[in-house]
Amino acid sequence: MKTPKSEDSDLELQVEPHGEDETSEPDLGLTSHLNPDGTPRIIERHLIVPPELAGLRLDHFVKTQISRLSRTKIQQIIDTQLTRISGTTAKSSTTVVAGDHFVIRRPARAEPACPRRFDVVHEDARMLVIDKPAGLPVHASAKFYFNTLTRVLGERFPDEPEIQICHRLDRETSGCLVVARDREAAAFLKQAIANKHKTTKEYLAVVHGQPPWDTEAALDAPLRISTEADATRIATVRVIAGPGGAPSLTRVRVERRGARFALVRCRLVTGRQHQIRVHLADAGFPIVGDKIYTHGDDAFIEYCDEGLTPELAELFILPRHALHASRIIVPHPSGSTITAEAPLPADMADLL
Repeated sequence: MKTPKSEDSDLELQVEPHGEDETSEPDLGLTSHLNPDGTPRIIERHLIVPPELAGLRLDHFVKTQISRLSRTKIQQIIDTQLTRISGTTAKSSTTVVAGDHFVIRRPARAEPACPRRFDVVHEDARMLVIDKPAGLPVHASAKFYFNTLTRVLGERFPDEPEIQICHRLDRETSGCLVVARDREAAAFLKQAIANKHKTTKEYLAVVHGQPPWDTEAALDAPLRISTEADATRIATVRVIAGPGGAPSLTRVRVERRGARFALVRCRLVTGRQHQIRVHLADAGFPIVGDKIYTHGDDAFIEYCDEGLTPELAELFILPRHALHASRIIVPHPSGSTITAEAPLPADMADLL
C-alpha cells in the first residue's frame, strides 16, 4: 500500500546572525538561506540533557529531542554535525549525563519559494493583526526555516524581542493572524483565542458546486483524526467526519455565486483541526484546491510524491486551497474589543 513520502524533520534551531536589512531580502526567499557573500548560513540547535534522561545512549537521547528522525539519520548527525561543548569526543554509544550540552550545526539549505511580505490590518502598542499570504508557513518545518512567518516577523520588527504569534493558520490558508508585542499581551491573547466564547473567527472559502445556504446553516458532523485502522491510504493525515468524533460546529452562508463555484462564509463555533475543510467536503461542497479532501487519496499521494505537476495543477484548479481567514473579533489586553478584516485575495476572487 503506497502512502505519502515522509520527510525527516528539519531541526527547529537557532541561527547565527545574518546581518541583512529587510529591504535586501528577496520577496520569495530564494536566497534567504545565504549570507551576503553567498555562503550558506549556519543553523544551530543546542541540546542539554535533563536529569531524567541521564544514562541514555547519545543516539537514544537525541531521538527523544528530535523524534521524527530515523536512527540512521541521527547517527549520521552525531558523526558529522554534533559536538560536545565540554570538548570531549562523543559518539552514538556515548552515555550522556545530566547537564551534558551538545550542539548540532549544519549549513542551511535552499528552501521552497514563498511570499515573505505581509500587510498589517490592525496595529497598536500591544498587538498586531496581519494578513498572512497563502504559501507562507507560520513555523519551521521539514522544508522551511528562514521562509517562515516567525523569521519574517523578527526581520520586520527587529527591536521587539517579545513579539509572539498567538495562534496558527495552515501554510496554504491566508488571512488574519494575531500577533502580540509583549509577553503579557501574548498570554492574554492566546487565552482569549483558545476560548471560543471570547473570540470570533470567520473564514471565506471558495467551494465546488452551489450550496443551498442562502441563509445561515449549521454543519455539525463530529470530527476525529484518522488512525491507521481507518480504511484510508492517508491515515493520520486527514480528519474524518462521522460517529466517534468530537462535537464540532461550523455555521455557513453563501456570500456570492459564480458559474462553477460559490463563496461561502464560515464561522467557527468549535475549533477542530481541518474543521472547515472537512465539514464542507462532508456536505458535498469541497474547497477548491484542497489536496486532501477534494480529489481523493490518489491525487494527494501523487502530489506528495511528484509535486504540483501540470496534470495536478489542472485538476486542483488553484495551487493552494481557497480558504481565507477574513475576520477576527478578539478581546484586547486593555479591555476593549478589536475587529480586524483582511480583504479577499485576488486568486480566490478570480475564481468567481
